[in-house]
Amino acid sequence: MRYIATVLGILLCFANSNVYAQSSSIKRLSSEEFKQLNLPFSQAVEANGILYLSGELGVIPGQLKLVEGGVVAETHQALKNIKATLERFGSSMDKVIKCTLFLADINEWGEVNKVYVQYFNESLPARSAVAGSGLGLGGRVEIECMALAADA
Repeated sequence: MRYIATVLGILLCFANSNVYAQSSSIKRLSSEEFKQLNLPFSQAVEANGILYLSGELGVIPGQLKLVEGGVVAETHQALKNIKATLERFGSSMDKVIKCTLFLADINEWGEVNKVYVQYFNESLPARSAVAGSGLGLGGRVEIECMALAADA
């Protein structure tokens, strides 16, 4: 009986050390262009085979300026920015598993949906959408997502 307890203890320690080794593999990722913006967060974080992208506004790449044209133009730009970030870090839109959309006005949900579906073909990820009282830079939409990393 003591032998079994010892073996189980060793196996438990091994299992815990293996989980720790996997969970400690965290990469904080930002392009040089993104770093120039001096923002207080990473563009993406890779952990255990998943890329977690920071929320993306409809900004002109390399600038903190929204594209003109309202929620439709901002949604297109935010999704283009997400696509570029995913590709930069070895993933793609087909590997997106979950998105969260933040809308300044929930009444614009229908317009956002019409644009959103154009970027995912038939591989639609899981998704949530919420309305907030205000978004960065006065944006109409912000989108964050999670995707499988290149080696996952």
